Amino acid sequence: MDSLEHWIVMISDLVWGGNWGDQRIFPMGPIALILLGSGLFFMLRLGARPLRRLGPAIGEVWQGRKGNGDPNAITPWQALSTALSGQVGTGNLAGVATAITLGGPGAIFWMWITAFFGMALAFAESSLAIKFREKDEYGRINGGPMYYIKNGLGGKWMILAVLFCIGTIFSAMATGGMVQANSITQTVVRSAEASGIGLPSWAVGLVIAGLTFMVIIGGIKSIGSVAGKVVPFMAALYVGVALIVLILNAPQIPGALWLIISSAFGLQEAAGGATGYLVLAAMRAGIARGLFSNEAGQGSAPIAHAAAQTKNPVVQGEIAMIGVFIDTLVICTMTALVILTTTGTWTTEAGTVTTHIWEAAGLEASAITNEAYARAFPGGGLFVSVCLALFAFTTIIGWSYYAEQAVTFLIGEWATHPIRVFWVGVIFVGAILEVRFVWMFGDLANASMAFPNLIAILALSGVVLGMHRRNGDPDTPDGNSVLLEHAGKPAESAPPTG
Repeated sequence: MDSLEHWIVMISDLVWGGNWGDQRIFPMGPIALILLGSGLFFMLRLGARPLRRLGPAIGEVWQGRKGNGDPNAITPWQALSTALSGQVGTGNLAGVATAITLGGPGAIFWMWITAFFGMALAFAESSLAIKFREKDEYGRINGGPMYYIKNGLGGKWMILAVLFCIGTIFSAMATGGMVQANSITQTVVRSAEASGIGLPSWAVGLVIAGLTFMVIIGGIKSIGSVAGKVVPFMAALYVGVALIVLILNAPQIPGALWLIISSAFGLQEAAGGATGYLVLAAMRAGIARGLFSNEAGQGSAPIAHAAAQTKNPVVQGEIAMIGVFIDTLVICTMTALVILTTTGTWTTEAGTVTTHIWEAAGLEASAITNEAYARAFPGGGLFVSVCLALFAFTTIIGWSYYAEQAVTFLIGEWATHPIRVFWVGVIFVGAILEVRFVWMFGDLANASMAFPNLIAILALSGVVLGMHRRNGDPDTPDGNSVLLEHAGKPAESAPPTG
């Protein structure tokens, strides 16, 4: 097992950091370079659309509470909520803290850059997901990278679709399911122990598995309905409390922002001669954690957006941009600033950097965020525990749909119900087992999805640009969804299912 872990770490370091052990092979990680390069490419080709259309896109999200009435699809609001259920998870709490510990405060800057360009990637992949989605023989809408590869690029590119689906299943089971279930279990068990209650992991696992079954057995309609209610509530609750903490620590915010910027470019370390190493460490941690959090370019979110009740790919693409904005530029930033401004974590009363709380107390990941909130106000630790449980549970139900879509694409629609039952078993196993080894697959699993997806959207960039120029007008050749189904009829005419 130790040998396998060693190779997993080595490969992950090469993919994301460009290192093979102590030897530098590439100036930066290949996936990080492709991710940033693709994001920059689409940002330029789209004329900075994510920035110009940010305000209107927020309005489209609000209007998306109502769909077109298709009984087999979900509203654009629910599609965004389902995508956010996968995006907003432990990465927003544990991932931010991990990025800071691995790359310093400067990692947050590179998370911002990942999100900034990621909004362009989200527009591209989600608009393609709407354009090239299908309806199966049962009337269900299917979409995502595997379908825009199949219907947009053709048979000679199918190997990319297969690789993407395998990566999706791998990522879903590892980080979308088992890790999330384990995070909830450990949080609940620790909270119970603090109250003098001995709660076995298997009991918590049964509850999580049962709740998961109740939500996902109804498919995307049920998942979308639950996500549409829970995700906006949990996001608003977390942002509201974080905002109060930041208002209380307002004098520390300018110093924290400067710490992020200066650390990102090694300004503080320049005199020490370690600037290059520390900047690359910040870039790797920020980009990897940023992708883990907002999933832009990874190809998971467009699977959810493909199920939206809309004929306009561009509008749904703009709604998808807001998911990246909310996840990283709002929620992750809030977490980072709370950690960096709370007295005793990164700063002192005078605003100077002091001993890091995790170095003094041996804390890591979500425990750092927990400690920051606990120091900020009474009950802050409990608040983080509740948020972590909510974030992780919604991630579980969101990723169940991604796994389902990947499996059914590979082996057929007959696997829909069996994969839902299997997913419940995965959640229970993740809750009761040690998942440290599984967690190590996280970055590698993300890369296994992102690589084929980025190749596909770059190959289809002409289609994306065409939709961008026509603004998704259904009366223009490139403006509407292809809406394919097995008999060749438009998807809107396919029979509904229960």
